[in-house]
Amino acid sequence: MKGLLSAAAITLLLLSTTANAICTGSGSFKTCTDNQGNSYTIQKFGNQTYMTGNNSRTGSSWSSNSTTIGNTTFQQGRSADGDSWNQTIQNIGNTQYRTGTDSNGNSFSTTCNQFGCN
Repeated sequence: MKGLLSAAAITLLLLSTTANAICTGSGSFKTCTDNQGNSYTIQKFGNQTYMTGNNSRTGSSWSSNSTTIGNTTFQQGRSADGDSWNQTIQNIGNTQYRTGTDSNGNSFSTTCNQFGCN
């Protein structure tokens, strides 16, 4: 579950701007810090996004890479505890399908639409 939450958090970070983060840079390269002690870089090249981050309070670090092809995004990364995770996100109409493996090695599958996720 922790890995799924990490994957979801990174996904949300890719899709939105964190209210408490301060970022500098351009659209293709940004460096950000937040009030939780996290700093991270975001690099975008066409349909690919690379993120790396660390927490100055804990010394932990993490990374995420994503590639979007059409309506499908492929993500993979390494959690703060050093374990790898991956997910595929496919958007069809108003429905989003997420499948993957969390950082604990557990497979997951989630479907989301305008009414929520299951």
